Amino acid sequence: MKRRLLLVSNSTLHGGGYLQHCQQQIQDFFGKNVKRILFVPYALHDRDAYTKTARDKFKTLGYEVDSVHETPDPVDAVRKAEGIFIGGGNTFRLLKALYDSKLVTEIRKRVLEDGIPYMGSSAGTNVSTISINTTNDMPIVYPPTFAAIGLVPFNINPHFLDADPNSKHMGETREQRIVQYHEELDTPCVLGLREGSMLLVEGNKATLLGSTKARLFQRGKQTTEHDPGSDLSFLLTEAQ
Repeated sequence: MKRRLLLVSNSTLHGGGYLQHCQQQIQDFFGKNVKRILFVPYALHDRDAYTKTARDKFKTLGYEVDSVHETPDPVDAVRKAEGIFIGGGNTFRLLKALYDSKLVTEIRKRVLEDGIPYMGSSAGTNVSTISINTTNDMPIVYPPTFAAIGLVPFNINPHFLDADPNSKHMGETREQRIVQYHEELDTPCVLGLREGSMLLVEGNKATLLGSTKARLFQRGKQTTEHDPGSDLSFLLTEAQ
């Protein structure tokens, strides 16, 4: 399989600017052969402003950005793309727009068959997985299905947040919500990516990058912690 994915938990890390914490990984990922990146700003309402933010940042890294919302034919834009970046925002809005634009199947084909690099951040990471069932976002719109692009055979929870033992908040923790998801039958494992962490997928190899650990939830099993640099290739096998 040719897939190359950089799946980032968050676009902005405390104390830094937009994509600053992962800019070296971005340059390593897209390399020098990719000159132009197709940006998908569907997760935010103001697509023009969002595109400007992405375009300005990637220009400092040596890449030109074309936004899919600026083209008259989004499918053709995906077919001609050298690389794809889907940014964060609301996951439900993003997935609905991807289906409305008929891009889900096209992106899957370009990434899995043609091998073009795919970068996602936050919501863009969510839609790269099996489904958006483990997003943190509110369902502000209704996509035709929760099934996502399916570039990896598991789910991710970006912005995974550990419970604060000193907090008086009595609502469910992020961990409790993921455990509830696994109370349902036939649910895939969920990788909780904390702020500052990202997953690099190259073919059938997956490596945790970044500055924080990730927490893995598997139905019927104990949760496990994984350090940056960990080999998570086992997540890519079909049998979970």
